[in-house]
Amino acid sequence: MELAPRSLTPCLNLGIVAHVDAGKTSLTERLLHAAGVIDELGTVDDGSTQTDTLDLERQRGITIRASVVSFELGSPDRPVTVNLVDTPGHSDFIAEVERSLAVLDGAVLVVSAVEGVQAQTRVLMRVLTRLGIPTLLYINKIDRSGAREKSLLADIRERLTDKAIPLGTVTGAGTSTAAYVPFGKDDERHRARLADLLSEHDDALLRDWLDNADGVSTRRLERAVAQQARAGLVHPLVHGSAVTGAGLDEVARAITTYLPVRRPDVEGPLAGSVFKVERGPSGEKLALVRLTRGRLGVRDKVRFGDVADRVTAIRVHDRGTLVRSTSVAAGRLAEVVGLESARVGDPIGDGAVERSEPQFSPPTLETVVEPVREADRGPMYTALTRLAETDPLINLRHDDARGETHVSLYGEVQKEVIAATLATEHGVPVRFRDTTVMCVERVVGVGAALEVISVAPNPYLATVGLRVAAGAPGAGVTFGLDVELGSMPPAFFRAVEETVHETLAQGLRGWPVLDCAVVMTASGYYARQGHAHQRFSKAMSSTAADFRGLTPLVLMAALRQAGTVVEEPMHRFDLDLPAAALGPALRLLAHLRAVTRTTQVHGAAAHLGGLVPAAHVHELQQRVPDLTGGEGDLACEFEGYAPVTGDEPPFRSRTGPDPLDRRTYVLEVRR
Repeated sequence: MELAPRSLTPCLNLGIVAHVDAGKTSLTERLLHAAGVIDELGTVDDGSTQTDTLDLERQRGITIRASVVSFELGSPDRPVTVNLVDTPGHSDFIAEVERSLAVLDGAVLVVSAVEGVQAQTRVLMRVLTRLGIPTLLYINKIDRSGAREKSLLADIRERLTDKAIPLGTVTGAGTSTAAYVPFGKDDERHRARLADLLSEHDDALLRDWLDNADGVSTRRLERAVAQQARAGLVHPLVHGSAVTGAGLDEVARAITTYLPVRRPDVEGPLAGSVFKVERGPSGEKLALVRLTRGRLGVRDKVRFGDVADRVTAIRVHDRGTLVRSTSVAAGRLAEVVGLESARVGDPIGDGAVERSEPQFSPPTLETVVEPVREADRGPMYTALTRLAETDPLINLRHDDARGETHVSLYGEVQKEVIAATLATEHGVPVRFRDTTVMCVERVVGVGAALEVISVAPNPYLATVGLRVAAGAPGAGVTFGLDVELGSMPPAFFRAVEETVHETLAQGLRGWPVLDCAVVMTASGYYARQGHAHQRFSKAMSSTAADFRGLTPLVLMAALRQAGTVVEEPMHRFDLDLPAAALGPALRLLAHLRAVTRTTQVHGAAAHLGGLVPAAHVHELQQRVPDLTGGEGDLACEFEGYAPVTGDEPPFRSRTGPDPLDRRTYVLEVRR
């Protein structure tokens, strides 16, 4: 099958995000039903929704993995292809949300008209703002008892965004007959509100409105709303009910009007990115690809930096299903088989920009996974390796000496999901040890070290000199040269650089080293040679293995001279609670070493915000329900790192050969 004609229609990569239970998946079902993709509405309670396909998702009633479905909105003569990404709402899967958001053109943020602006809603809005994604606000559940309109709008402007623009009002809120009514074109109060907000970014509109408000047409105001919404400057707001269908036509129209619909460039050089990796039923690697330019066909060779793989099959998301196709064009999302080298975040194609590290919130917890049955140790590691392909942020780490397998986590729910996935999909039941916090190390000084070829105690045929210093905050680990680029073969420089990054995954106390600048200050090698009349001899010639073996010894010696400080992860917390529980909550936060930055009281309700060590987040989550009589709403989001207080910083057991123990290291590497 060939999907080329439809691929030329304007397209929109859309994400729907929300706090758990705000109605995100139900809204998705409504849109699919209205577009004719499904004949019958599914429900989260029955586990019959189109996008929650995992057994665990259906059992728990939550979205765990992002899923994709494609459909059309708009009029028959002006259709828009919408590639909708349904994302998780639970904070333990924030990395899955951010991976999905990175490929979106726009988003719909769902807010419950009953529960209002919840803590996780604020976290999601911050992520959308940070990534610069134009966002439409959808107030769901207007038919539910307790649904609010005016007071909720005030909360949104105060606690979520002051750029919200309501496009209509609600009648019969809180009843089964609740309806959404768009503002009329002659509604002067609405026109005045639009002009007031839009003129902040449009000087010409402000001038014309002040000179003659009647002379500014409603059509001009509507065009300005659309332009500023597509730029992410304002956020149009509509109401509705995903259960009754109230306001559905208006939200569908708002999606294509106020979010950036693009006409794809199918003629340019191939450019796109891999935003998700899965395994098929036969174990084949499936790369979910978003194409931004050009066309990709079966048997095409696709480049990932220095590597190229050949496409063996393509399945395109089309009208709610995956359709096998000989090619896929820009503007579509496709499942591509054959890209065995693909990783999440990889750019693809000759026209793609260089890979940049995605700014995902890092996992801050770690645990050891053990098989229930000792015979499953090998299969368990194989299964975890497959999971690491789909979610590289679990940072799979194996300690051969202790026989331990470590994974990184965002929270306890994620641990349950990993266990269920291993048991149901791979037949490997597992258990976990206690969860521990993942710290980091930062360089505090400058250190340098040098080992010269053929000079004891250097056992390698290589000369490596390195200087280590603190890097710019957020810069990561950088590598530079203070030697002539032509002084060694490129493969040797590449070996040193790659080994530097690998080695700094475990600093002086075993934690990853952040924001570190490493410079190579000396280099040397023996050229290829051999005995007379004999072939090439490794014993007399330098190889990349010599540089890979020597670099950790030099780097750790320089790092020891520079010194490091251990820092622990801190989470930003947002806690909504009854004002009566404010005192006990503040005492609990102080006990958990939290720093409270904001305290707000609104009548019988209160809000607390600040920082709490990641080590105490789980305890805080467990105690909030009892502390607040079940009325507390807590969201935590990674904020950064702070130095660990106390006499002895925590130590993390090392995996692999330890370059801080020279004699043992050399013996293990040689083995």
